[in-house]
Amino acid sequence: MRLIAVHLPERIVSDIERLVEKGLYPNRSETIRIAIRDLLKRELWDRGNSEHKPVIEVAKK
Repeated sequence: MRLIAVHLPERIVSDIERLVEKGLYPNRSETIRIAIRDLLKRELWDRGNSEHKPVIEVAKK
């Protein structure tokens, strides 16, 4: 897995932390990976774009 740095507004970070505190996700990184996977799935993979295939594996809870 590759490490990237992203600047996020404090409100988004706080909301992500709330999701983790509620036990909906194991940690912030996994929450962000799932959000990105869902965006890519909606915008690229589900539209039949054959050049982009899913590569993100999300740990099961």
